[in-house]
Amino acid sequence: MAKTHKITLIPGDGIGPEVSGAVVKIVEAAGAATGVAFEWHRYAAGAEAFETTGEYIPKALYDSIEENRVALKGPVTTPIGGGFSSINVALRQKFELFANFRPVKSLPGLKTNYPNIDLIIVRENMEDLYAGLEHVVVPGVVQALKIITEKGSTRIAKFAFDYARKHGRKKIHAIHKANIMKLSDGLFLQCCRAVAEGFPEVSYAEHIVDNTCMQLVMNPYQYDILLTENLYGDILSDLCSAFVGGLGLVPGANLGTECAIFEAVHGSAPDIAGKDMANPTALLQSAVLMLHHIGESATANRVQDALEQVYREGKTLTKDVGGTSGTKAFADEVLQAMEMSQTATT
Repeated sequence: MAKTHKITLIPGDGIGPEVSGAVVKIVEAAGAATGVAFEWHRYAAGAEAFETTGEYIPKALYDSIEENRVALKGPVTTPIGGGFSSINVALRQKFELFANFRPVKSLPGLKTNYPNIDLIIVRENMEDLYAGLEHVVVPGVVQALKIITEKGSTRIAKFAFDYARKHGRKKIHAIHKANIMKLSDGLFLQCCRAVAEGFPEVSYAEHIVDNTCMQLVMNPYQYDILLTENLYGDILSDLCSAFVGGLGLVPGANLGTECAIFEAVHGSAPDIAGKDMANPTALLQSAVLMLHHIGESATANRVQDALEQVYREGKTLTKDVGGTSGTKAFADEVLQAMEMSQTATT
């Protein structure tokens, strides 16, 4: 009898339903081949949810994530002018998903200016300017508070070093602007240094964020794991995604002690919604991270191997990576690659 995992699914809007539909189909097929089943609890969030429930994040969605402890989330549009400043930030803060984990790795067969990239960005997910603490001092003057705590900085540093030790990563750079923000970024560095002392096998260094941007463009291969505060990590994630083909390929995980939400880092792209043009790779690779997280590595590897085979062959790719195929054809090709792999091993 197949083991069943209950997963909260937020299809999203724009291209969200298309890419999430493709991903669910692929994950279920991989699970069927490895003795794993999935029970998807679907909920809307953002503009779509507000239209039907009057809430940007319905209570039923919060309850589902709390119960299942794992969610897969497509891109969601946050309406401008009211409600949450960000659906993503609201979910992260609600469930204290303090670690944002973004691996940036080249896919085989995809030609870019930077081949064979293998970077990881570990971003603090709760503090910094993303705390959203702003107020008007006097008309024409607005103050935003940058919040950095010893608890938050130590926790994210420990996460990064624990990951490096477990997965054999050899180098961590803490990214900062402590030359200017001596107290806030200074505290972040103090915490990183203290944690680094307990991991002598991992090389530790510090780079100023603006210099890091230049160094990444000149030679990204000098980096292994980038350990960052919230804002710097957001910016560097987008920059690094360009090395491997763009945001449409990069997965993301938001991890806490109790819950985890896995999501594509790209937007909802309403201009191509419903046109069978969207690339589901980012959300599919996010689902791979999710499968590893819930202990289903055999299923995760089956999906990842098939995805890489499709890119290696390069015959059925979406337009954003130089192909001519649509979302459905791409997903079908991944499914076929999984079937062929299973046939070859039986």
